[in-house]
Amino acid sequence: MAGTTKAPARRAAAGRGDGAAPPATGTRTELRVYLPLHDLRRQFAAYMGTPTRARGYPPLEGSHALIVEVAPGLAIERVIDLALKSVPSVEPGILFVERQFGVLELHSFDADDVRRAGEAILAGIGCSPTDQLKPRILYSDVIEDITDQHAVIVNRNRQASMVMPGETLLVYEMTPALFAAVAANEAEKVAPENTLVDVQMIGAAGRIYISGTTEGVLRARDEITRVLSSIEGREH
Repeated sequence: MAGTTKAPARRAAAGRGDGAAPPATGTRTELRVYLPLHDLRRQFAAYMGTPTRARGYPPLEGSHALIVEVAPGLAIERVIDLALKSVPSVEPGILFVERQFGVLELHSFDADDVRRAGEAILAGIGCSPTDQLKPRILYSDVIEDITDQHAVIVNRNRQASMVMPGETLLVYEMTPALFAAVAANEAEKVAPENTLVDVQMIGAAGRIYISGTTEGVLRARDEITRVLSSIEGREH
């Protein structure tokens, strides 16, 4: 009989939705990326809503998002549990466990809901936003008057729209990979006429391909550099 009285108590504790920290497991959750995204732009929101990205509820233009990356990878299951029990109205778009890290994207049209979900995550894993890794720029280049053969090769691997021959192509690489998300969204804000060709935001490094006129592409490049350089965090 003693065993039957303890089991409900354990289940009740496991199902608490009060934002309390989870029981200690001997492994500390490392916060790698804590990335609020305000006012998702049209092309980036469409990319996030593709089947290869949004495995849950796709975000829409004008919504607000939070992207979190943690290690070990399976710790992301605790992260989503903390967020959804604290703010059930937020929608999870991406829940992904890769080789070493776990990734979660949440969104809502209510920025306060996203903020509160983020606070619940941070409290639950015992971290602050500045515990994340500071983005590091690995490479960028602006390629003018792209050839037709080059365009064909790039377009075969794209996850968004196409680059056209004769356009200028921006390629940009950074780490951690998820910072490609804020780079793409903010670049579209300052140069919406550009084409978001591809975004690679999960893996060892993040990569962005943006095409358009040279003027528009340079404006996007400068904004990406400004945004990434302004994000606080710990050194790699």
